[in-house]
Amino acid sequence: MMEKMLEVADEFYKLPVEEKMKLYSDDPTKTMRLSTSFNVNKEKVHNWRDYLRLHCYPLDQYTPEWPSNPPSFKEIVSSYCKEVRELGLRLQEMISESLGLEKDHIKNVFGEQGQHMAVNYYPPCPQPELTYGLPGHTDPNALTILLQDLRVAGLQVLKDGTWLAIKPHPGAFVINIGDQLQAVSNGKYKSVWHRAVVNAESERLSVASFLCPCNDAVIGPAKPLTEDGSAPIYKNFTYAEYYKKFWSRDLDQEHCLELFKN
Repeated sequence: MMEKMLEVADEFYKLPVEEKMKLYSDDPTKTMRLSTSFNVNKEKVHNWRDYLRLHCYPLDQYTPEWPSNPPSFKEIVSSYCKEVRELGLRLQEMISESLGLEKDHIKNVFGEQGQHMAVNYYPPCPQPELTYGLPGHTDPNALTILLQDLRVAGLQVLKDGTWLAIKPHPGAFVINIGDQLQAVSNGKYKSVWHRAVVNAESERLSVASFLCPCNDAVIGPAKPLTEDGSAPIYKNFTYAEYYKKFWSRDLDQEHCLELFKN
């Protein structure tokens, strides 16, 4: 299924430009759009990336607006989305248990979770030292499940002040902890700073699936994690408040969570 997902993504980006431009929009409120960079209207420097952004839950609400070309797109991507959602929810149960919480604690806090996907295409870049595919950032959501193109590495994560390349492994996903899990775990789980670099020779694809708390979910450190006298690092906030703040800034500014500290 992972292979099929990357194949259909590749087919999509090989469609004629006129065909793809029918889907183009730089309105971030649209639930299905093809766009470029990150936030074209606000940026001073654009990123070397195109992306197809899809809302994926509930599927029956959103699939009708998805691309109908390639013909297999809707079927392959919706099957992939179902499996990825199951995986993400299982991971959240395990993260809950690892923190000493009830298995369903995180799922209960996040409510009926939204699911989005970004199918990213990074073309070869003639001067890769001048830009990024995406600059350093953390993800504002709960959990991101990333499927990488096996042909070429481009993902880097920040560890102990150094950017490390994450090589793609066959049959494996990269799991990014997002800002909401850092808040709920009271900082025990860290939202990872990551970026995408581009190169001069090779194009690259990646498929990021995002699980997001529902808009009115109230996020804050889980009570059991502060009962031993540890102070709650973060205030309570709704996901809608957080998301609005995140999108009002530049992507690579200081960590948005810093604005929600006690």
